[in-house]
Amino acid sequence: MTEVLPSVLVLTVAAVVALWLTISRGGVVASAAAVQRAVWVAAIAIAAQAGHFVEEVTTGFHERLPAAFGLPPLSLRFFVSFNLAWLGIWALSAWGLARRRHVALFPLWFLGIAGVANGLLHPLLALDAGGYFPGLATSLLVAAVGALLLARLSRVTA
Repeated sequence: MTEVLPSVLVLTVAAVVALWLTISRGGVVASAAAVQRAVWVAAIAIAAQAGHFVEEVTTGFHERLPAAFGLPPLSLRFFVSFNLAWLGIWALSAWGLARRRHVALFPLWFLGIAGVANGLLHPLLALDAGGYFPGLATSLLVAAVGALLLARLSRVTA
């Protein structure tokens, strides 16, 4: 499974930072209105990520990313399953945020960080490829909404 190494490295860094934020920032302490705004931003971030996933799957990201590192393609089944699982986890986490569940914060911090990373890495991959790279069209939207989500989570946590 060496073909997953580039993604695993980036996602591991995002997960470690998300875990640190979850632990260091503490629980949800904001007003109900502020939490509701954060839930809406999370929902928008999830929708943007879903659109980004559709772009990636339809343009061959699962093949092109590993190839950029000289690795074999990812299995389409694995790529789709992985992304659908995370979309489900994020949806449950938005629900958990609305109910002030501390455990819901880790996946949402991760979503925000991964979104910002998408906005940095996809343009770099496109530059390296000398043109369009799968996921580029939606990556900046995902990054902007990810940054907004990070700001909202910062406002609602201790």
